[in-house]
Order: sequence, then structure tokens, then C-alpha cells
Amino acid sequence: MDFSAVNWLAVIAAAVVAWLFGAAWYMALSKPWLKAARLDPATMKKSPLPFVISFIAELLMAYIMALVVGAMTGGEPTWLAGLIFGFVLWLGFVATTLSVNHRYENFGWDLTVIDGGHWLGVLLIIGAVIGWFGAAAS
Repeated sequence: MDFSAVNWLAVIAAAVVAWLFGAAWYMALSKPWLKAARLDPATMKKSPLPFVISFIAELLMAYIMALVVGAMTGGEPTWLAGLIFGFVLWLGFVATTLSVNHRYENFGWDLTVIDGGHWLGVLLIIGAVIGWFGAAAS
């Protein structure tokens, strides 16, 4: 795996777009999400830390996606390959993990669908942006 072939502009752009998608997703679904997560907005601590952590996590996801898509496409990623890898990685790792964790935590499927939909969108966006930008300039 060639770690030097990462297109850093693509990684940063993908993380920013994915983070903005997440903001829009949870703003639109805030009431059902709060209910599904059994959270009361009146008792929630206000902190920017979750937003910072989610952006850092999405930067790491974009970096890993760039490595995976680059390696699996011979260094010539496309937006379609990025979408496919985003979906496959979501299905194999995110959807399964959320499903297991939410069942052990005794949450309903509504929370899994909301959170899973968010992460599906994030990984599809990251994959598509990574593929659209293509390989790093040599």
C-alpha cells in the first residue's frame, strides 16, 4: 500500500463535505433521534467536543478510504469505485457494528436506522469525493 499516493486535498474535502452532511442529517432528524436515543435536550451538556471529534473521525475515515480505494483500483480511483467501496465498508463494518451495539444497549431499530443512514451517507460521500478527485499528483 502506497501511503505517499494519498490526495490530501481530496481527504480534507471529503471530510468537510461528510461533516456538513452529518450536521444537516441530524438537524433534520433531531427530534426522532433524541427520542430514539432517549436523550433530553434540557439535561444535555453543551460542548463543541463531539463536533471536533466527529470531524477528526471523518478525516481519518477519508484517509483510510483514500488508501483502500487507491490500493484496490491500482492508484486510479473513480467516483463509482469510491461509492462502491463506501457502501461495502459501511455494510461490512458500520451497519453490523451499530446493529450489534444498539441491541446490547437495548435501543430500538429507529436509532439504528437514523445513525446507520448517517454513516452510510458519510461513507458514500467520502468514497465519491475521494474517487472524483482521483490520485495525488506525482
